[in-house]
Amino acid sequence: MVRTPAAAQRPLSRRGFLGAAAALGAGLTLSGCGGGNAAPPGGVSVLAFQPPSLGAFLPAIIMARGIDRDHGLPIRFSFTTPDNYNTEFFAGHHDVGGSAALLSEALRTERQVDVTYLFNLFDYFSAVVTSDPGIRSLTDLPGRRLAAATGTTNHAMFEWFARRNGLDLDEVELMNQTPAGLSTMALIGRTDATEIWEPAYTSLRARKPDIRAIDIGLDNWKSEFGTDVIPYLGLAARGEWAAAHPDEARTLFAIYRDAAQYTTTQPADAAAVIAAASPNGKAATLQKLIEDPTRLKLHVAPAASMVRDIAAVFDAGRSTGYLTRTPPDSIVYKGLS
Repeated sequence: MVRTPAAAQRPLSRRGFLGAAAALGAGLTLSGCGGGNAAPPGGVSVLAFQPPSLGAFLPAIIMARGIDRDHGLPIRFSFTTPDNYNTEFFAGHHDVGGSAALLSEALRTERQVDVTYLFNLFDYFSAVVTSDPGIRSLTDLPGRRLAAATGTTNHAMFEWFARRNGLDLDEVELMNQTPAGLSTMALIGRTDATEIWEPAYTSLRARKPDIRAIDIGLDNWKSEFGTDVIPYLGLAARGEWAAAHPDEARTLFAIYRDAAQYTTTQPADAAAVIAAASPNGKAATLQKLIEDPTRLKLHVAPAASMVRDIAAVFDAGRSTGYLTRTPPDSIVYKGLS
């Protein structure tokens, strides 16, 4: 068992927080301006989605707290758009993908990409929000307009829940948006409902408290698959890198595990750090999210400890046609078991 460094346990003083936030902001600016992608000496490079995103949550903590240096594995984080993420990571410009959606990684294996899911960070959460009093359940959506980021794996997972609840999405007028545009659609009310997830969901509720979330039937997952754990987002690596760097993979897990522990035990400090790294980030809003595990779904665990849960996600992906076959066993990294 890897010892939790003292730096990952103690809260930041106000002076320490301000210095860390300034350093973090500088780091984000460098990566946003196309800083070098190569791993630092003796370290690893990790690519993630730009904040605000779940993939940028724990990197903000890691950078501000120096948790990577405490573990002896310096990390160079870079942040980009989802489209660029796919291009850069799988062109080999980065060692590890830190915004790896499990279904996306499974789909890559169908395209003959050798990729392995190292460990999980967040379980699945999604919500459908509306201000229309006539929409009380998913079955009220046929014939109405639903804003959704239809190209995302969050939406691909949502399709399973829609079908399970008797909603045929072909009967809904889907209005495709970027993930960043979903909050705007919900705020201005140009659609009847919006499918949205964290951290945008919490920010939206803070800005529009009267908006309602309708039940998408997350409890149906357990009745179908016998588990209520839905692995969703984690770290993935190219297979050859993972095979050649088992020590680095184990240390990466320890780093992220310690960052998650700090986040949950010091929610106010963690929220301030994450807010400083996010455009228009609100620390009070993020703190409420961190303190609500039913929505944040922070769950850092080795992929090898979640084989049954991962298999359920793949079953769901096949049932909706998102996947055409079961991914190879190699998609689950065994080095952390």
